[in-house]
Amino acid sequence: MYDLVITNALVVTADAAGTVMPDGAVAVSGGRIARIGPAAEIGGDPAARGASEVIDAGGMLLMPGLVNMHCHAGDSLFRGLVEDLPLEPWLQTVWKAEGAILDRETVRLGATLGFAELLLGGVTTTMDMFWYPDETVAAARAVGMRVAAGGIFFDGRGMDRVDGPARLAEAAAFFDRFGAEEDVFPGCLPHGAYTVGPESLRAAKALADARGGFFCTHAAETRAERLDIETRYGRSVIRHLDALGLLDARTVLAHCVWLDDEEIALLAERGATVVHNPMSNLKLASGFARVPEMLAAGVRVTLGTDGAISGNDLDLWMALRLAATLHRAASLDARVVTTAQALAMVTRNAAAALGAADRLGTLERGKLADMILVDLRRPHAVPLFDAATHLVFSTAKSDVRHVFVAGRQVVRDGALVQHDLDGTLDRVAALAPRIAASVRA
Repeated sequence: MYDLVITNALVVTADAAGTVMPDGAVAVSGGRIARIGPAAEIGGDPAARGASEVIDAGGMLLMPGLVNMHCHAGDSLFRGLVEDLPLEPWLQTVWKAEGAILDRETVRLGATLGFAELLLGGVTTTMDMFWYPDETVAAARAVGMRVAAGGIFFDGRGMDRVDGPARLAEAAAFFDRFGAEEDVFPGCLPHGAYTVGPESLRAAKALADARGGFFCTHAAETRAERLDIETRYGRSVIRHLDALGLLDARTVLAHCVWLDDEEIALLAERGATVVHNPMSNLKLASGFARVPEMLAAGVRVTLGTDGAISGNDLDLWMALRLAATLHRAASLDARVVTTAQALAMVTRNAAAALGAADRLGTLERGKLADMILVDLRRPHAVPLFDAATHLVFSTAKSDVRHVFVAGRQVVRDGALVQHDLDGTLDRVAALAPRIAASVRA
């Protein structure tokens, strides 16, 4: 007997072949997809007729849950607080607010708010870089989401009141606590080459490698960062990271806006993943990442929202649409960043970057049943001639009706199932005057 059957859906598997089933069904057992195929075929299975729950998804599209590969969910507390500045002066004000406000309790509160927004929008897994990563995990679990997180590396004393030398032990302890958990992808996350020295970067990567985790850092986000690293070390950001031995298939680099041809080729050769954050790059005037060139070179490109403080919301659908459109205008070529390439960024490419291509990223038999149902009974969804085109260019986060993680429903009819969102909203609203005062002090 199956635990869950979703039937009569337009199924977008997001596999490499672009398989779409106009009238499909998925059967779930033990948190994994047991069967996927035509609704008529699965409906004839006696185990499907006796399933614990059957959902008629007529008028909806079933697809894998989205994967957000770069976020600072705890910074949702500071949404709209720092505006109209480029990254470097913007960061100084952000860090002032964080230093005044953040502790374990407020980090969990902000992360819960951010993850609630993401989950309601169909994101089932998020890579998050923030202080107090244990609280980030607690927040993700509170709403029902998977999370990739881990030890933060930052020279000097950080917002978590940890001094630089103690960070390696903190990061190792995170692996001890969460290394065997199915809902957590542990790794090491140095902030960037301009805030973390070479020895600490090497130590973080060595720990990640020893424990089978990922390594993630901001890289080449702005022209000022590139010039800073060149001045300090005599080479560009990507060359600097490579010289330290940090680039390989488990490396995730956020932004990568300021790259030359040789660096793009180097990333492709090393197998590193790039996380494109178009909304943040646009709003902070960081520049246009060379995504078409990266794709042409064979670089694995994924997508991120960045934090709500730099993009003002956590809308991965917006990032998806921007990734599929802005590079066409910038290059004057409507053929760059195809629909299929863009959709892969938030599904199977991201799963591969997490080392989880065998479990996530597509709807296939044996994979974890992380799935979303998108409402197609909307004015902007009728008529629908191509499912992937609709997802990339027309779908909004408000179209997400139901969300499942390992077959367990965590969003029902656009509302969280296991978390009191009103309570979180009230607590954040009560904290807002103190947050506002933090940047005026």
